[in-house]
Amino acid sequence: WIEYSPQKKEASTAGIDSSFNSTKFQGMELWVVTAVSVESDGRIIKELHDHGLGYPEIDLSSMASKMEIDACDASVDEVDLVLMDGSLYSQFMTRQSTLSSTLLRIMTKKENVIFISKTSNTRMQFVDMGSTAGDIFYYNHATQKPGFSKLFLDPKYGSDKIIASVFARLSNYTPLIKLEFLGRDHSEDEIKSVLDRLYKNSGGGYPYSLKLAHNNCKISNSDLSKLVSLYGLKTEVGSREVLE
Repeated sequence: WIEYSPQKKEASTAGIDSSFNSTKFQGMELWVVTAVSVESDGRIIKELHDHGLGYPEIDLSSMASKMEIDACDASVDEVDLVLMDGSLYSQFMTRQSTLSSTLLRIMTKKENVIFISKTSNTRMQFVDMGSTAGDIFYYNHATQKPGFSKLFLDPKYGSDKIIASVFARLSNYTPLIKLEFLGRDHSEDEIKSVLDRLYKNSGGGYPYSLKLAHNNCKISNSDLSKLVSLYGLKTEVGSREVLE
């Protein structure tokens, strides 16, 4: 663990997140997908929506992922850092090859895209010690001070898809976050610079822009019930569970 207390450094950041929800009726499904890119001051860079009645041609998670990538593409030239909610692992493991290649192109354009998550299931750094929990569990219990773990490189998806990750804490006693970069060439000075820029626009150890993105794109059951009403489906069998 490298102890480091971030210093506030001016930087513009965009947080990107997506959401989807659906409810099934007899022989059909009402679905909604949305994604947003928003700066920490609340300015919306890109907002995407889609919804339909029936069954979508691709699964909703893939649709949401494509929207996130489109929002990322619209953001890389607008801000200093683009913060993607989630993990690169999910992108490389489950997404279509066309989406992965598009994401690679975007991430290498200005090298300012970072994936950030509050939770992580990866279990690689302590597995030789017989670990049973995820890596983040041990880092969380090892220290409460700000700083970051040494860079960990995972080449399992190929030389062009190396995932470089660190666990970081922006201030004393705040929860850890996981940062994932593309490629192997990331120095400690670069990571410190990233933490400085995140610290300026964060609260409780988590970037404001990602909080705003989550709040802006979340599709609750209440939101879905309003769409149910607009479609005139309130009395349809199967619609009750979304209204309760």
